[in-house]
Amino acid sequence: MDEQKFPEGHPADRLAERFEAERSRLRSVAYRMLGSAAEADDAVQETWLRLSRSDADAIEDLAAWLVTVVSRVCLNMLRSRTHRREEPLEYESGYGYEGAGAAPDRAAGPRDPEEEALLADSVGVALLVVLDTLAPAERLAFVLHDMFAVPFDEIGPMLERTPAAARQLASRARRRVRGRAAPAAAPGEDLRRRRRVVDAFLAATRGGDFEALVSLLHPDVVLRADRAAIPTPEPVEVRGATPVAQGAMAAAGRAQFTGPALIDGGVGLVMAPLGRMRLLLSFTVADGLITEIDVIADADRLREVELGVLEG
Repeated sequence: MDEQKFPEGHPADRLAERFEAERSRLRSVAYRMLGSAAEADDAVQETWLRLSRSDADAIEDLAAWLVTVVSRVCLNMLRSRTHRREEPLEYESGYGYEGAGAAPDRAAGPRDPEEEALLADSVGVALLVVLDTLAPAERLAFVLHDMFAVPFDEIGPMLERTPAAARQLASRARRRVRGRAAPAAAPGEDLRRRRRVVDAFLAATRGGDFEALVSLLHPDVVLRADRAAIPTPEPVEVRGATPVAQGAMAAAGRAQFTGPALIDGGVGLVMAPLGRMRLLLSFTVADGLITEIDVIADADRLREVELGVLEG
């Protein structure tokens, strides 16, 4: 909201105070809808402008009114985004490699990478990526109902649909978020063990702890990266714990935009600056050690992967 001073007790001043009391929740809704801190701030600013032009005294439930308005603003932004020509997002992705695949620059203003990383981590990188694959109406229904407990009786009118139709949209989105269940060969307990290893790999990479990283890798670990992950004519293969760990160390900064995900029923990592999937790491774990890492950046391969959010 633009800085503007009013005399103490002025109606506009009181309205601004009431809006500020709701700002944090509105920004949370907008960020989960849009996946970009800058765009979320734009949506919140537009919500304030609409409030300031409205007959605020006639609004019975200001909090609900504001959530409705910011949600509709975000919905319009999402629909506009799907019709806009996507421009490449210049972002170095990959573990020491130049990432490939186009992604739109979704924040129209200056961005704070550290803030974006913290926000993405708090929400869940994989969740932001899966949300980005949903249709705008599905995303709104899921975010408002499952994350903010907004009833479908209120969500339906926002989408110009019945509450039952809104419920179906949220249910469809929920299935996408959960992803495919782990295969029979990898029961839940095994999935949890593998997640602990992958979480430790990510923590060591983020923290620049080379020794901890090496301790998670099998001495004969193999990393394979497709041609989109590294600018060479052929896919790249790296063998040995030390070379693989060195490559991971080169990505300590970029790992801030990386989080655990369910990848084709197994545990992996997704790198997604601004909530857009740029690269996946699929892991093979045996006896508590990582034996294989598959780095996927090719756009066609990324589209074929079934991504989900890990529980817990």
